[in-house]
Amino acid sequence: MSTPTLVDFDDVVERFDPMLGLEVHVELNTQTKMFCGCPTEFGAEPNTQVCPTCLGLPGSLPVVNRTAVESAMRIGLALNCSIAPWGRFARKNYFYPDMPKNFQTSQYDEPIAVNGWLDVQLDDGSVFRVEIERAHMEEDTGKSLHVGGATGRIHGAEYSLLDYNRAGVPLIEIVTKMIPGTRERAPEVARAYVTALRDLIKALGVSDVRMDQGSMRCDVNLSLSPRDSGILGTRSETKNVNSLRSVERAVRYEMSRHAGVLDAGEKVVQETRHFQEDTASTRSGRIKETSEDYRYFPEPDLVPIAPSQEWVQELRGTLPELPWERRARLQSDWSLSDEELRDLVNAGALDLIEATVAAGAPADDARSWWVAYLTQQANTQGVPLEELAITPVQLARVIALVASGELNNKLARQAVDGVLAGEGEPDEVVAARGLAVVSDEGELIAAVDAALAAQPDVAEKIRGGKVQAAGAIVGAVMKATGGKADAKRVRELIVQRCGA
Repeated sequence: MSTPTLVDFDDVVERFDPMLGLEVHVELNTQTKMFCGCPTEFGAEPNTQVCPTCLGLPGSLPVVNRTAVESAMRIGLALNCSIAPWGRFARKNYFYPDMPKNFQTSQYDEPIAVNGWLDVQLDDGSVFRVEIERAHMEEDTGKSLHVGGATGRIHGAEYSLLDYNRAGVPLIEIVTKMIPGTRERAPEVARAYVTALRDLIKALGVSDVRMDQGSMRCDVNLSLSPRDSGILGTRSETKNVNSLRSVERAVRYEMSRHAGVLDAGEKVVQETRHFQEDTASTRSGRIKETSEDYRYFPEPDLVPIAPSQEWVQELRGTLPELPWERRARLQSDWSLSDEELRDLVNAGALDLIEATVAAGAPADDARSWWVAYLTQQANTQGVPLEELAITPVQLARVIALVASGELNNKLARQAVDGVLAGEGEPDEVVAARGLAVVSDEGELIAAVDAALAAQPDVAEKIRGGKVQAAGAIVGAVMKATGGKADAKRVRELIVQRCGA
């Protein structure tokens, strides 16, 4: 098939309705794998976290991870799903090198959670309801590393390496129903949904949802229907999209690509595709299998999951405050505008500010530090804000030292720099660097008198009533004390010494 010309997005939504569905895979943060006792730590040396069970060796038998089941049910409850009173695991049969058993233990027609919904807020404040078809449990695959070639994919590679550490890590796959009525907002709805889902799962504490590390991945299913016809088109599935921005871009690109194929008089191929970050485009992967191709059958080595109503209600009681409810509360408590709240969320600062306030800092001070100075430091270091080497408790201590007059703002920044550099706790940095504000009144008066004597014309202006001229003397005193004076107290002393 020839490469289609991409159709302008506005033209696409004028003539077609996008039919959108999203499948999100979430790795759970359990200590051990889904069906064995191997650890799940990310980044370990390849093939050091494996055993006969997750390698699929003869004679090995799986055992279900109870914590993973509980996490799956909590996710289902948070998504307003019904928890099934009876569910079974199945074998999904397919061969791929990173599947050591040649089948994946998953759930097929009897998932743990069904028929839910999630309301997501778009940029203009409007709310869009996304209905959830199911959330089911399964295990992750291993990881293939294709060496050589230009794309990092198997095509053109010289050889491949396999790491089975990830094989068997607990996964929850959350599948939406078809999302109707999105039209030109389909890319935005997709991004908003994955964002809301990420925030929800993070609040539940069942996954770190690090898309950059693969612990949360999104598959974008999309087809086009002639406008208002209700006729379903052939879908494509863009696999393992690993950032919020890329989810939005993948939807937009596939809409334009599908329209180009149809306009050329060709048929859309039902296939999996890969998103190309550098070009914001997708590339063909393989023809998409149907459920029949996987030859599902019940897993003979695992008993069904049959959670009691008492267990379900117990887990329901562990659900935290939902992220959007929490944001509304904080917005009210901190008197934030919608724009200010959105900026804090987008900066990844909301949790950090709340924790700093919980450690005793005023909300305004905590917000100012995280969104200004510390955001600058994070950008300079090229790390997310939450990965800076300073905790909310440490920052709250610095803020307290400023409030008590032991540090001024300039010295406080130096104290924070010391903490970031690994020099210890704030009080240790202050002591080691000699950052404490000069509090000896006699020393301050001497510095003020010296500055006045050095600038007699300025001193005369102050004596004549031009108090605003005191700024030059304040600057001189601050320089003389290495920035360790309290500027407010210095100004008071200048006015007193000049009799103004």
